[in-house]
Amino acid sequence: MSAVEVITVALAAGVKDTTSTAVRDAYAGLKGLLKRRFGDADAAAVQALDADETEPGTWQARIGDALTECGVVDDEQILTAARRLLALADPEKAKTFRINVGNSHGAVGEFNAPVTFNQGPPVPPSSTGSPLGQTAAGDTTSQSALTIGAAYGPVGVFYAPVTMHTRSPVTWPVLVGRPPALASAFQPRHGVRKQVLAARGHGADVILTQHTERRDSWGTQVLAGGGGVGKSQLAAWFAGQAVQERTADLVVWVNANSPDQIITGYARAAMKAGVPGADGADMAADAAALLEWLHTTERSWLVVLDDIIDPADVADWWPPHRRAGWTLATTRLQDATLISSGRQQIDVDVYTPDEALTYLTDRLTGARHGHLLDDQAADLATAVGHLPLALSHAAAYMINQQEGCTAYLARYTAGDERLAELMPGGADPDAYGRPVAVTLLLALDAADTTEPAGLARAALAVAAVCDPAGHPDTLWATTPVTDYLAAHRADGPNTPVTAGQARKTLRLLHRYGLLTHTPADGARAVRIHALTARATRETTDNPAAAAHTTADALLALWPNSDSANNDLIAALRENTIILADIAGDLLWQSDGHPLLYRTGASLFHAGLHTSAVTYWQRLAAQADRMLGKEHLNTLTARANLAASYWQAGRTGEAIAVEEQLVADFERLLGNEHPTTLTARANLAASYWQAGRSDETLAIYEQVVPDCERLLGKDHPITTGARSGLATSYRQAGRTGEAIAIEEQLVADSERLLGKDHPNTLAAQRGLAASYQHAGRTDEAIALQEQAITDYERLLGKDHPNTLAAWSGLATSYRQAGRTGEAIAIEEQLVADSERLLGKDHPNTVAARRGLATSYQHARRPGKAIPFQEQVVVDFTRMFGANDLRTQAVQADLAVLHWQAGLTADAITLLERVVVDRVRLLGDEHPDTVAVAGMLRRWRAES
Repeated sequence: MSAVEVITVALAAGVKDTTSTAVRDAYAGLKGLLKRRFGDADAAAVQALDADETEPGTWQARIGDALTECGVVDDEQILTAARRLLALADPEKAKTFRINVGNSHGAVGEFNAPVTFNQGPPVPPSSTGSPLGQTAAGDTTSQSALTIGAAYGPVGVFYAPVTMHTRSPVTWPVLVGRPPALASAFQPRHGVRKQVLAARGHGADVILTQHTERRDSWGTQVLAGGGGVGKSQLAAWFAGQAVQERTADLVVWVNANSPDQIITGYARAAMKAGVPGADGADMAADAAALLEWLHTTERSWLVVLDDIIDPADVADWWPPHRRAGWTLATTRLQDATLISSGRQQIDVDVYTPDEALTYLTDRLTGARHGHLLDDQAADLATAVGHLPLALSHAAAYMINQQEGCTAYLARYTAGDERLAELMPGGADPDAYGRPVAVTLLLALDAADTTEPAGLARAALAVAAVCDPAGHPDTLWATTPVTDYLAAHRADGPNTPVTAGQARKTLRLLHRYGLLTHTPADGARAVRIHALTARATRETTDNPAAAAHTTADALLALWPNSDSANNDLIAALRENTIILADIAGDLLWQSDGHPLLYRTGASLFHAGLHTSAVTYWQRLAAQADRMLGKEHLNTLTARANLAASYWQAGRTGEAIAVEEQLVADFERLLGNEHPTTLTARANLAASYWQAGRSDETLAIYEQVVPDCERLLGKDHPITTGARSGLATSYRQAGRTGEAIAIEEQLVADSERLLGKDHPNTLAAQRGLAASYQHAGRTDEAIALQEQAITDYERLLGKDHPNTLAAWSGLATSYRQAGRTGEAIAIEEQLVADSERLLGKDHPNTVAARRGLATSYQHARRPGKAIPFQEQVVVDFTRMFGANDLRTQAVQADLAVLHWQAGLTADAITLLERVVVDRVRLLGDEHPDTVAVAGMLRRWRAES
């Protein structure tokens, strides 16, 4: 579909939809842009444009020539507005966009599915290679898939064969996530359901919670209540009904007890629903794409956020409040922030007496054990407080032990009276419900006598310190778990336990209703109710052993590469975080468990910089408190915190930590210890990011010879320092020296690490940057195109290193005169950097400045000025108003105004620059003289 067709089809769709405010606004906005483009000189075009409302069916032909003649095909602002209008007014039509595939000179088009570049021998219009890299000639087996876009954008020019891979059509309705199966004899809870349906009828979302008075309002509805009252079961019923009755096209079930789980759930939903922009390469990006889609889609949807434990975790991930969809959340919290923003709270209590008796009757008769019911059934329900979780424990016990209500009531009463002596000192069963504690202990006593005997209690102790939302069932086949079960079995320790016996124990606990084992759920196959887990932990004699066993088992499951299985890695990280919260100081009894450090490293290498900073802040504080400030593990945690600060663009905080670390390592280990050398190199890297070039160079010129002398030229610390030195030389204008180092680094890295190692890719990227500075642009582009192919294949398109590689390629394209291609890259790069890194991250600021520069080169100062104005604000924030770098970007802004014909503004801006240069450098400094001369010329020409 051509640009003219996009605009005319969008206008036609917009004029038909008069009911949607969003469509009307988008329609008016597009027409306003077009009229400004036509201007007063083309009255006929404006008349033809207005005819879309008065002469349907004839105006398109009249306006087509006008659109072509005014150059609208090159106006990204108008095309973006047209695509947005079409997506709002006619989503199905928007999905019909197809790429126009060209020949050896590439193709330009809009895409509604991932576009794959089958990298064969490039056939470019000039001697330069494909802008997206290439493989060896004739290589038909090695292909690098590059997702360019989805839905209604973007436009690209390609010099390789282009293949459309359309997604399989989505079959609605779509269910994402695994709601818990409805319990046997599930009770419909008619009273609560009526409240939820009434709130939904008023357009509200729902939060299920417990006993607090709230007024009806528009927004999310929260189901809250004490543990074990059945909030999740109610939410699961609503989710199931939405799918079965097709009242929602999309139903998403999310375990909401951490941001990581929310992001994972949303990312899966984005892929299954075919959300534009979601490609599976980066979960955070896909999750954000889902929220954007929920804002605009006309599809009906339901999102369930189950078991919110911290309002801050969900603050940035609440679905939008829309008529087309609604959100149902569950929580045990009483937090005002959850009920704000128009969210309606509905209380969930225990069963009514009639519901409790009906549950027991249905549960026992449904299992063909109706004979276990007797005249004490109502009394039993009363004894356990009509609590659904306790009743489920009781019913499972009665079925497995063939014991009637009267006998179980007597057993329960005796257990309740002996609860204090049965539980360890310090336990407080009243804090979470005595009925659950008693029914749990009775079930464990029975399970421990069932084959495989003596393992149930120890097994449940392990499950109780895992994430309630689920852990892999492969954990039960690990040596740490089987050894723990053997050592802690109730019928005598030291009898070996096999993986098969451990699995049978898992199934035994499932039969007694103490956990849920669903093998098909993969990395979340084993779940446990949070209240059951807490009661279990209160009955565990040796919590430290259970915590260390679970940590050992999780570490044993961790793959060598985090890219091997995203679902598994996410589950392992979340289980570690839950375990660390539960275990507290127990995992620090031997210098800090390695799992704690492995999880933090995983967050860092995944590019999850915000989560990594939060995690390492906490870990460093714990290490400081438990091990002392000068313990090596404490210093390691602080070093990782500094690295996370650096990755997040919080350079000042990174430098503060690293300067102290260097002093500590030099004092404790000496100047020549490898760890000290690494700390000094890290500090130099942070100085470089802060623009402190002289200090950076001074450190590297001292560290590199020290590393080569003490560790050898091939040591990783040495190669890292040499890379930093080369970067410093390049920044200082000593490009020849930089290239000499980096060419050797690339050769050494390929020899020692292989071509796909991250350090090899980093070395190639550095060499390309130096080639670029030396004017060897073709060589730079060849390296950068290959680097992008490799980074996207190995790390994903949204990894910070991938973004940095794209930035370098855009700069080289600009330098080579391929400004249009540079702009296309940088426009996407700015959007991606703001989304993934944040608007204030140094890399985002650099992307913004690069885009402004490319617009200037393309003689589009009007597009450049807003970006450059923001760059001035950014540099003032980062470096201060008196820094020469800030002065330089202010001068660039003045030049853009001059280029745009805004003469008075340009002169005013440059006058300020001259005053500042005189104040900072003196009136005879070459820079001051140059800027003052420019100002005189401008005044003369104006």
